[in-house]
Amino acid sequence: MPELPEVETVRRGLEPVMTSARLTRVEQRRPDLRWPLPERFVERLTGAEILRLRRRSKYILADLSTGETLLIHLGMTGRMLIGQEVQGEFVHDPGLHPQHDHVVFHLSLGERAARVTFNDVRRFGAMDLVAEGAEAQHWLLASLGPEPLGNGFDAQLLRERFAGRKAPVKALLLDQRIVCGLGNIYVCEALWRAGIAPARAAGRISRERLERLAQAVREVLVEAIEAGGSSLRDYRQASGELGYFQHAFAVYGREGEPCRREGCPGVVARMVQSGRSTFHCPRCQT
Repeated sequence: MPELPEVETVRRGLEPVMTSARLTRVEQRRPDLRWPLPERFVERLTGAEILRLRRRSKYILADLSTGETLLIHLGMTGRMLIGQEVQGEFVHDPGLHPQHDHVVFHLSLGERAARVTFNDVRRFGAMDLVAEGAEAQHWLLASLGPEPLGNGFDAQLLRERFAGRKAPVKALLLDQRIVCGLGNIYVCEALWRAGIAPARAAGRISRERLERLAQAVREVLVEAIEAGGSSLRDYRQASGELGYFQHAFAVYGREGEPCRREGCPGVVARMVQSGRSTFHCPRCQT
């Protein structure tokens, strides 16, 4: 499933095409994605101007001139792709199957037309319409913790939320109520950068090490966004291009390979935590 860097990369790719554009036509090709689409979905969107695109955790939020906000979740295989116009017609990405184009947004920005397609093979994505300003109470967003790239995320926040907790630090970092947007890939990478074992009890990590962890989380997310995210299976940027951060992985997916920390003789190991693979270096992560 796309994590924060992938969703932010998609948002940034869509921004110049969708912000300030008007939705001239919306094609809804099925009644549902993961859940039913909102009532009168096409009617409520058609003619609206997109005032701005935001991101909350792994969700894209499009504020509309109608006073509503369009919430978009990519799910596991969802893609928001900008159509390529050739001789006045939009050409479908040859790497995708048109039968999985479930929602198509036709946009007008001045004299320029554009098309953005939501393609989702497994239909684990979702869309909803919510009154602007009420999205914080939406059932998908209401319990989310602070943004890891926001001003409220630091060692003190981790210390408060980890206090007295015996659960593994990796499990708590994946808990969206503690900090939102983080997933398996970037938690593995951040813990390696901070030199913290993923199985260590969160409540027993010192303040100094929490400082390193908070910094590592920020750094790995920023670097991943700059690289366009990580493309492992289905993820693509809005332009259709792949992300490149997977080439910089220090531990994720590198079981049996040498640790990349200078001077460390360790070998990357894999273990299973809560049914998910955790990659780490047993020598330098303690």
